[in-house]
Amino acid sequence: MANTKSAKKRAEKSQAQREKNRALKSRMRTAVKKLRKSAEAGDTATAEKLLPEVISLVDATAQKGVIHKNSAARTKSRLIAAARKTSPGG
Repeated sequence: MANTKSAKKRAEKSQAQREKNRALKSRMRTAVKKLRKSAEAGDTATAEKLLPEVISLVDATAQKGVIHKNSAARTKSRLIAAARKTSPGG
């Protein structure tokens, strides 16, 4: 455990940030899973509706530094590909 006052404060801040990051990452993962599930089920309307929302959420998570920007780009690319696969024109 931390010995100095500043170390204790830093430990508390680190714990709070960790919880915040976990919540953001969990929220993003849930949205991604929801989109993938609807794409696999062939529910084009839901997939098309969810896609912009999920992409925005992935971007926001990367912007805050919770995930790496390349990881966000890869995730978005795969989601777009999955959504196109379900669409009639794709």
